[in-house]
This record gives sequence, structure tokens and C-alpha cells, in this order.
Amino acid sequence: MDVTDSSGLVSFISALAVIVGVVGVLIPMLPGLLLCWAGVMVWALFGGHGAVGWTVAVAATIVLALGFVAKYLVPGRNLKRAGVSNLTLLLGGVCGIVGFFLIPVVGLVIGFVLGIYLVEQVRLRDSRRAWVSTKHALKAAGVSMLIELATALVITGIWVAGLFAA
Repeated sequence: MDVTDSSGLVSFISALAVIVGVVGVLIPMLPGLLLCWAGVMVWALFGGHGAVGWTVAVAATIVLALGFVAKYLVPGRNLKRAGVSNLTLLLGGVCGIVGFFLIPVVGLVIGFVLGIYLVEQVRLRDSRRAWVSTKHALKAAGVSMLIELATALVITGIWVAGLFAA
């Protein structure tokens, strides 16, 4: 790669951001979607691709917005139906963050699950119902992650199509 070729350098930096973004969707604590989008925006705005760049930028931004909305609305609706409160999710998230620092790699998941279970145990005073609520929260977290991954992959696809079109 010729480092004096600014378009090639911009494409390389964008590719790194998009790849790290897609991986970041699967690894908690990395802003995966934002990294994917930022990589595409750098390519679209600074790569000198004209109308193709602007089209890619607009399409990626629309997909990002739709993905963010779906990421929170779909799992949230399912949790409301299951009777899991927002306070439970907030406290589960706090426990997940604490777990992340106490137990490397898997602590986030362990802390989140344990936090949800304990909060629901206190709230419902029934371990069986608390476990059912915990399973609903885990399913919602999984759906949210899948929506985020699908969004990142669509943004990546838009960028790749833009690469071929430019």
C-alpha cells in the first residue's frame, strides 16, 4: 500500500474501524455500531468518492438510526410483556459492570445475570419467578445483540457496495 495515496489510506483506516466495529458488537464495552458507522463516514466523506460517498454516508446513517431504535424497542417491548421492570435492568447492568472489573472476560455476563436474579428475587420474593424474569432479560439481551450485529453487518455491506461502486 502506498501511504502517499490518501484515498487508499482512508480506505485502510475505514476498513480497520469497520472490522473492529463488527467485532466490537460481540465484545461488551466496545462501541461496535458507532465504530462501524464512523469508519464508513470517514471513507465516505474523506475518500474523495463524490456522489457515491454521500449516498453511502446517508444510507449508513439511516441504517444506524433504525438499528439503534430497534435495538432498544424490540427487547424492551418483550421485557414489558414479561413484567421485568426498568429498575431491574438498570441494577442488573450496574452489577454487570462491577462483574466486568471483578472477573475478567466473563464477569459482565455473570454480574448481569446475578444482578437481575437478585433484584427479581427481592422484588418478587419467589426464586422460581425470579429465574423466569432472569431468563427473559437474557433473551432480551441476546435479541438486542443480534439486532446490533445485523445492523453492523448491513452498514458493512453498504460500505463494501460503495467500495465497488467508487
